[in-house]
Amino acid sequence: MGCACGTSKDGKVSGCKNNGACGTGGCNKMNVFDWLSNMEVPMADRFDVVEVRFKNGRKEFFRNTDKLQLHTGDAIIVEVVNGHHLGHVSLQGELVRLQMKKKNVANDGEIKKIYRLANTRDLEKSEEVQQRELPTLHRGREIIRQMRLNMKLSDVEYQADNMKASFFYSADERVDFRELIKILAGEFKVRVEMRQISLRQEAGRLGGIGVCGRELCCSTWLTDFKNVATSAARYQNLSLNPSKLSGQCGRLKCCLNYELETYMDALKDIPEVSRPLLTERGEASLQKTDIFRKIMWFGYKDENNWYPLNVDRVNQILQLNKAGQKPATLDQDKIEEREPVSVLNSDLERMDKKFNNRGGRNKKRSRNQNRGRDQRNNRNNRPGNSQPPR
Repeated sequence: MGCACGTSKDGKVSGCKNNGACGTGGCNKMNVFDWLSNMEVPMADRFDVVEVRFKNGRKEFFRNTDKLQLHTGDAIIVEVVNGHHLGHVSLQGELVRLQMKKKNVANDGEIKKIYRLANTRDLEKSEEVQQRELPTLHRGREIIRQMRLNMKLSDVEYQADNMKASFFYSADERVDFRELIKILAGEFKVRVEMRQISLRQEAGRLGGIGVCGRELCCSTWLTDFKNVATSAARYQNLSLNPSKLSGQCGRLKCCLNYELETYMDALKDIPEVSRPLLTERGEASLQKTDIFRKIMWFGYKDENNWYPLNVDRVNQILQLNKAGQKPATLDQDKIEEREPVSVLNSDLERMDKKFNNRGGRNKKRSRNQNRGRDQRNNRNNRPGNSQPPR
């Protein structure tokens, strides 16, 4: 069941109001949705291992030996080395068995047990202990700076019984912190445990907002950090700009692997063009590839225009180049020979000559008629050639 924690329109806080210890488990960090929670299973047949969440999403498995009636989000006291700790139930039932199989955790006697449900005194003491974490973190960084150790202290977690403190740090090389442990133990009067984490785990513990506008994947749901190579960016036609490909941890973004398999499947139909395509017009180099539309753009050296070609046409040109042949252009294998303009307009010229000749004959005929009329008029106008009117 999800939780609607947040702020409503009237400015009031909605949801379970448990200040991070969500009673429903729907707003917890690194939460796993229990889609079997509505199934009624007898207590005797229920899987007795429970997944427990601690600070910053750290999770471990504990055995419910006393058959306690637990619900997601309950605060419980669990067994730890040389003491006890307070955590919250994040998952139980058959899904825990699947999670243990996924994380290669053996269901043996090494799994520690759950003592009891946390009471009010346990919660108050745990809150008092948590208030020591931030001052301890600042003081620990000062001590590391004074000792000039090449390490970065990122987080401190106190045990609920205030007997032990875990210092989480990251370093590029091996660090000798034996003297540091002595100083920290004398400074804070607790047992000190140093835990080295990677930069990705450090970003997951600290949290933050990514360039996508959402909370970091490593701090919300991502638990397994797979290797990310620059080839993943090349396959997706991304710019090899370290500032854009790197996350807040300084490493390549984990999301580069999310769609990599889809791109790999689409690239199976894209031909590999290692050299320019040879045409009679010149050499055409590959400029851009649209993997999903299966269109490749090529451009000539002496031009700024790009010409789109489908994958079939590119394969055809590659086969012609392999056989020692060159197409006329990227679009056509041969250019059709065009007839000269004089041949195309020959019929028009014949028609012009025909009408020109006809017009000359008509003008000659009209001149002859006018000449004969003038001669007749001259004869009639001579003296003594008067004729009576008809």
